[in-house]
Amino acid sequence: MKAIVIRTFGAPSVMRLEEVATPEPGPGEVLIKVHAVSVNRTLDLVVRSGKYARSVSFPHVLGVDPSGVITAVGPGVTDREVGQRVVAGTRVAEACATSAPRLLGVNVWGGYAEYVNVPARIAHLIPDGIDFPTATVVARHAPTAFHRLRDRAALRKGDWVLVMGAAGGLGSAGVQAAKYLGARVIAGAGAEERVRAAVSLGADAGVNYRATDLTAEVMRITEGRGVNVVFENIGEADLFARAFATLARDGRLVTAGGHGGGIVPLDVNRLYHNNLTVIGSTGESAADVKFSLEAAAAGKFNVLIDAILPLSEAVRAHELVAARLGIGKVVLDPTRLK
Repeated sequence: MKAIVIRTFGAPSVMRLEEVATPEPGPGEVLIKVHAVSVNRTLDLVVRSGKYARSVSFPHVLGVDPSGVITAVGPGVTDREVGQRVVAGTRVAEACATSAPRLLGVNVWGGYAEYVNVPARIAHLIPDGIDFPTATVVARHAPTAFHRLRDRAALRKGDWVLVMGAAGGLGSAGVQAAKYLGARVIAGAGAEERVRAAVSLGADAGVNYRATDLTAEVMRITEGRGVNVVFENIGEADLFARAFATLARDGRLVTAGGHGGGIVPLDVNRLYHNNLTVIGSTGESAADVKFSLEAAAAGKFNVLIDAILPLSEAVRAHELVAARLGIGKVVLDPTRLK
């Protein structure tokens, strides 16, 4: 099979289209013919550059969220069968007391390939009416957004939510998850076209935080009350501080992401005087994935896709994501080699 292989860390050019052995599913695994896999800023670009916190072994194949069709099942698999359309979850193995979770495309070979093996338990059925690129993007971000807002931040109907990076993959999922859960949403983004894209997904208001005083504008929109939840996934020092300052008493800031640097100031006086909570959160459950895919199938969850490229253009795909010029996800389609 063809796969995009990296044998050393570095620039996008370290990725090469190579011929490698097609895997065979082991016990409890299924083999997926990949039709779509997204390009993610952290779990692809940062991993490729060698700056990710978890170890990577070479040769390696990136790709954390492949979707496609099952072409073979391994011994012991009884709940999945050949021909089913599925999208893979990221966590090949969960964290334990002594180790971090094993992630598809990070600790094991991922979906930048014509075929990929995954445990059957993380191969989620794609409802009718959802195409592969949509399933990939929904499964990558929507379950995390629902988990962070509903389970970690205890979002309540009627709460105000500030979503940072609201036109990005996770941010756009946060906007829609918050609206689905009954919140009022302020979309924060770094350009006017990105604000408009986030508002088109259902946000009640938008703020260009590169051109406007974020804290003052959020306070104006909420009539001085502030927001109950900040959905943060940038980790940029100045933006984090300004978003944190929008929290109302008993507010919660939930964060996963640090492509803005990840080292931020924290106003501890405001933290304890206002009974605030800062929550780090990653991951999702199988129920979150199923819930998200069903919401998309019902027309209640949409995705922003900037480009769908053939597998052979993985280098260009990484360059596009790094340049941050488009709005929405860049997706690779391994069924299109050219």
